[in-house]
Amino acid sequence: MSEATIPAVSPLPGRLARLYGGLALYGTGIGLQVESGQGNGPWDVFHQGIAFWTGLSIGTVIIMVGALVMLAWIPLRQRPGLGTISNVIFVGLFADAAIHLVPAPAHPVLGWLYVALGVTSIALATVLYISAGMGAGPRDGVMTGLVRMGLSVRLSRFLIEITVLFAGWLLGGTAGLGTLAFALAVGPLTQLFSRWFPLK
Repeated sequence: MSEATIPAVSPLPGRLARLYGGLALYGTGIGLQVESGQGNGPWDVFHQGIAFWTGLSIGTVIIMVGALVMLAWIPLRQRPGLGTISNVIFVGLFADAAIHLVPAPAHPVLGWLYVALGVTSIALATVLYISAGMGAGPRDGVMTGLVRMGLSVRLSRFLIEITVLFAGWLLGGTAGLGTLAFALAVGPLTQLFSRWFPLK
């Protein structure tokens, strides 16, 4: 088939593919890092700590916390989109699926492979769902709301993540070298992947 006869593809299907592919990848990355036992990302230390005390699955907690965090959007004057609502629902579902399907690592080396794959997945997933342009995730929306109030992106993110990390650690969530690896690597990897999928 020549290029002239190839039907034009609407941008909407591509954007939806980025959105839901990104959310699936994000949840899978969370599941891999949780299963690694080496330490979760800051928010997932918090989610795991709540799950520990409530008996709920981590994915269920991710959904509930995401919904509650959206309440903070009201005073920050943030508006949700399809991507926001989808983030609340689907990341937790895919995280639970990954935790259920991925076996616990039999050796620390395999655990660190899980960390590497998890952090890489989350970085790529972040670029995919943001580049879809259908709304920030609920936790990202709080950060952007604080930026609109005058705080820098770096300070906003630091304050949010150090708060949830400390709270999650107190609740019994797993924080460790994997948490440090996440903090150091996810930003540069996200920047790298944004070359393929420009963030608009």
